[in-house]
Amino acid sequence: MLENKLSRQYWHLVAHRRELPANNDYLKLKWAAGDVVVFNDGGDLVAFDNLCPHRGTRFFVDESGNAPAHCPYHGWSYRGGKVHVPNPDRFKPCDLSSARLNAFQMDWAGDFLFIGIEPKMSLPEQLGEVMPLLEDISFNIAGRFDFSQYDYQCNWRIALENALEPYHIDLIHPESLGALRLTDGANTFHGLNSVWRAELGDARLDKRLKSMSRLFSVDFQYEGYLSLYVFPYAMLSSTYGFSYSLQNFFPASAANLTHFSSRLLTAPSLPGKQALADVFFQSTAAVNRQVFEEDHEICRRVPSEAIDTHTILADNEEKIRHFRASIAAS
Repeated sequence: MLENKLSRQYWHLVAHRRELPANNDYLKLKWAAGDVVVFNDGGDLVAFDNLCPHRGTRFFVDESGNAPAHCPYHGWSYRGGKVHVPNPDRFKPCDLSSARLNAFQMDWAGDFLFIGIEPKMSLPEQLGEVMPLLEDISFNIAGRFDFSQYDYQCNWRIALENALEPYHIDLIHPESLGALRLTDGANTFHGLNSVWRAELGDARLDKRLKSMSRLFSVDFQYEGYLSLYVFPYAMLSSTYGFSYSLQNFFPASAANLTHFSSRLLTAPSLPGKQALADVFFQSTAAVNRQVFEEDHEICRRVPSEAIDTHTILADNEEKIRHFRASIAAS
């Protein structure tokens, strides 16, 4: 099955280091195999499947927060890199040394965290030429401002392919993303991954965004709209590099469902500018949420079987063509 192969054999972008700065910070994402939890264990980030190794109770039920990795059922916990078991003498017939979290492999692109189950290549091999781009972006992020997670009522490929093309923007997002009046821009392809860069066609808005630089401390940005596809399930997009929307389109166990999440990751503000920056981030978060709701409304109208039966693509849908070739060759 394609989804099982992609999930098991590739690395997945799941978090930024600055999202979990404090001990016991956590975030939880959904995918077909259950939950993925990223947890700050005394300063070290770990990723695991959210199931207590005792009898499989979920450690966390909220999407994110700060709490110990403590099972409410029988009191098992995880801290300091170890599973702690109350009354271990009651487990004499069992080998408690085998009681451990079902942890994922982890690797980094700068401050971006990737997880894997049994990746068939190294992370640098999978990312190729986009790895330096991800690293540069990651070092210009100060934290997370917004986190939205819900299910798209469509197949994950429909949701992801929608995110890969700008053809629909004018009709679906006339007052949100369409307000940028993006130019055709240019696509670049890097192995399994792709990048679209486009200038803003609204000169007045472009000038206003350039003036926002006075609020931020960044040493890397694209002065326009950047949309980066990170194979197989992630997108990272930004206007002018003042914030980045990290999106995951994880397959669900049901073919007509996508576990979608979006996080607004923000650039560091200059001293004394945080309040103004927060106003900007609040507006950006609201627009992003509107864009994704608009995407969901149209994607839910596309049946799963249309992925393979309707394949006529315009020149501004070439990232879809590249994506389909990538998964066919994976």
